[in-house]
Amino acid sequence: PTTHSTGRRQRQMCIRDRPLHDWKASFQIYKNPKVLAMLFLGFSAGLPILLVFGTLSAWLNSEGVDKTTIGFVSWVALAYGLKFLWSPLVDRLPLPLLTRALGQRRSWMLLAQVGVITGLTALSLFDPKISLASIVAFAVLTAFSSATQDITIDAWRIEAIDDEYQGAMAGTYQLGYRIGMILAGSMAFVIADYYSWSIAYLSMACFMTVGIISTFIISEPDHTLRDQEWATEKRVLALLERKQHLPEKIRNLQAWFVGAVICPFADFFARNGWNALLILSFIAVFRMSDITLGVMAFPFYQDMGYSGSEIGVVSGLVGKFITISGALLGGVLVVRYGVMRMLLAGAIIVIATNLLFAWLAGQEPLVIWLILVVGADNLAGGLAGTVFIAYLSSLTNRAYTATQYALFSSIMLLLPKFIGGFSGVVVDATSYPVFFLYAAALGIPSVLLILLLMKKDKLMDK
Repeated sequence: PTTHSTGRRQRQMCIRDRPLHDWKASFQIYKNPKVLAMLFLGFSAGLPILLVFGTLSAWLNSEGVDKTTIGFVSWVALAYGLKFLWSPLVDRLPLPLLTRALGQRRSWMLLAQVGVITGLTALSLFDPKISLASIVAFAVLTAFSSATQDITIDAWRIEAIDDEYQGAMAGTYQLGYRIGMILAGSMAFVIADYYSWSIAYLSMACFMTVGIISTFIISEPDHTLRDQEWATEKRVLALLERKQHLPEKIRNLQAWFVGAVICPFADFFARNGWNALLILSFIAVFRMSDITLGVMAFPFYQDMGYSGSEIGVVSGLVGKFITISGALLGGVLVVRYGVMRMLLAGAIIVIATNLLFAWLAGQEPLVIWLILVVGADNLAGGLAGTVFIAYLSSLTNRAYTATQYALFSSIMLLLPKFIGGFSGVVVDATSYPVFFLYAAALGIPSVLLILLLMKKDKLMDK
């Protein structure tokens, strides 16, 4: 365990703090087949989230649902912040027939994708004006299935390739993710404009077949190292053997629970000590600014007077392609400069671009202004998102990939999603400009915590 922890720390420092390759090698890293596979898995992960978040907010707003209710409905996306609760099952529990045929990661991936398709199809069957409860229920199913898919894709990404490729894996993941969001944003708006929201959601369900096809094409990661590192459970089982009065199956179940649920969290704190609390605090606040703003972004565009097609083309198409550029650039910059420097740059840029929305609120609804603001916001979001994914990946022990990464990504989303639920309350009580200033200010704690983490990393190097 000591040797493993030391090696893990060395790999983390390698990724975070120094350049790994020259510029040419940094770009060639995208040629790896597993890196390319993340394009399609990212698409499958990115498609559902807007459909239970921003796009769903726009649908409800267009049907006359009040903004306070829209804000509270956005809490269905809390499933992404709570996925650590069931991640140990995804990490360890085999699925009948499927796991034997596809392996642990791909079997859960397939099950989750089927759940997303079911949820989106069901959403297309209801009218929010008369069946809001049903809309919320199937949005929860979609969000839960999508979060489960995220657990499996994140685990596959980390286990399938060496640490130095994680920046590139995050870059192509973001590329696919944003393409999925383009469909869930721009195409969904255009389809809703010309047909209906029901047709839009049914169309999105059909596009999820890309994820299913990808699941059958990719190979299951090699779990040899992970199985070796699960020796912790054997030691736990040895301790439980003193309880001879219990049936063997009960003792085995206790050992599995401790190994699957307790050990992943204990391992993280053992490797990082008290610094773990600082890391988790930073993870908890990094996305507060952009997620809070995102809840009201589409209703803001609509209230400004932009048409559904204008919103779809600019935010869902132009904006997402700019995000893709930022994501790919982020992957290169991580390889070139390391994670921590780019985390700091990304956090500052996100705050600055969020302030542009406050400016936009006082302008005439010209498409050129919308392109400017949405483009800047998406460029910052793409770059910061790729860097943050690479950072979270560097924290993960491959013995507990799904559980630990789910913990990190859950913490990343739980507080921002909860605070974002009050976005409508803030807008109704004040105004859009005040709301955007408030959202930008939520990014300040992340900048301060990054600076503190960088200082501690330098002290550990000495």
